[in-house]
Amino acid sequence: MTRRRQIYEGKAKILYEGPEPGTLIQYFKDDATAFNAQKRGTISGKGVLNNRISEHIFVALQTIGIPTHFIRRLNMREQLIRQVEIIPIEVVVRNVAAGSISKRLGIEEGTQLPRTIIEYYYKDDALGDPMIADEHIACFGWASQDEMNDIADMAIRVNDFMCGMFAGIGIRLVDFKLEFGRIWENDYSRVILADEISPDGCRLWDMKSNEKLDKDRFRQDLGGEAEAYQEVARRLGLMPDGEETAVLDLESHRKKRGK
Repeated sequence: MTRRRQIYEGKAKILYEGPEPGTLIQYFKDDATAFNAQKRGTISGKGVLNNRISEHIFVALQTIGIPTHFIRRLNMREQLIRQVEIIPIEVVVRNVAAGSISKRLGIEEGTQLPRTIIEYYYKDDALGDPMIADEHIACFGWASQDEMNDIADMAIRVNDFMCGMFAGIGIRLVDFKLEFGRIWENDYSRVILADEISPDGCRLWDMKSNEKLDKDRFRQDLGGEAEAYQEVARRLGLMPDGEETAVLDLESHRKKRGK
């Protein structure tokens, strides 16, 4: 048996050479990182849950015309995806003040923003993924103006769709991160959605209790990370009701921790 060739390993995923030219296999790890990997840990079963959640969302987005790198899920932890040339920009869409925007601008966490905000960050771990403006993107040629127009349009469409999807299951979409890549057809390229969409890169709050159902539970040492990810999967219909590990009981979790 030949060992498949590893292309790249990131903080949450490993990319392997795919079975056909122009494809890759994306493997989801249980590793958890925060604060630019200064904090590291493991969330049991996270890779399996993120694989299923991201598959579910990408398939749904494809039905509304958002082009993505997703082809199909291969198993519990792996997806077959299109190989893309990643654009080195993280696109953050914000609906509610939380995280860095609250710290930067002194806005109380949980404040509904008057309008949706799109922010751009340069993908460079060594630099701490600094926030950038359109002028930086144009100046350094990270993406063309046409590509940025497409990215902004897709980001807003993704946000509108996901806000409705999560609201339907009692979850508030606070903010989320997207990544995009180029695929080439002869001499022409087009931009498609890449990476993943999961509780790793989204802030998801329960609409009634404001309980955090995302990686902030790891960042803020709240505990109950696996249960929160399971709850998102359960509400999306990806885990059967009644499965013991799929039921989120953060109140019980806090009592066990003596809080």
